[in-house]
Amino acid sequence: MGEEETSARSGRPAPGEYADYARADIDRVEGDDACEALEKLAGATRALFGRFGERGGGLRYGEGKWTVKEVLGHLADDERIFAYRALCLARGDVRELPGFDERQYVAGARFGALPMSALLEDYGAVRAASLTLFRGLGREAWLRAGIVNGYAATPRGLAFHIAGHELRHHRVVLERYVPLLERESWFVRGPEPVEGRSAGPPGSRRTP
Repeated sequence: MGEEETSARSGRPAPGEYADYARADIDRVEGDDACEALEKLAGATRALFGRFGERGGGLRYGEGKWTVKEVLGHLADDERIFAYRALCLARGDVRELPGFDERQYVAGARFGALPMSALLEDYGAVRAASLTLFRGLGREAWLRAGIVNGYAATPRGLAFHIAGHELRHHRVVLERYVPLLERESWFVRGPEPVEGRSAGPPGSRRTP
């Protein structure tokens, strides 16, 4: 890779560079550069989940639903996997990459036993690692295609998928979890932390 190709902007992915089920989420990601979108989202996510603190980390809005801590842990796990997939494609790995069961991953973790501060730190470390990976990709690498969980994808499609998935969970947290938080006697209302476009209506959940 030549020096002039480093830190290339990703450009916006087209249909066929990501899973069809993710299109609505990806359409809500602003801009045409994955790194800029992910960097902006990092601050919004830390602010949103930071509102809950340790006392609110165990809130859930229904029987069998994830707690706030589990949602945050899921975001980090999901990003790890999608960033790994993007790495494989960017480096020219031609193997078909498998899917994963997000519910199994959450069930197999111990997010509820970890402090919210540790989960936020982990999320931040994962995002930092993703950004260093993506910022090192040249124009050609962003567009190297492969098969992920049965669908065609590129690194930039997967990077935008991370952002779109995160935005969708923002909306779920704002609609389902924040009202629970605001009903707690100890909660002190602060300014709205999330900036940018709404994640829109949640679609049907698919195996990622």
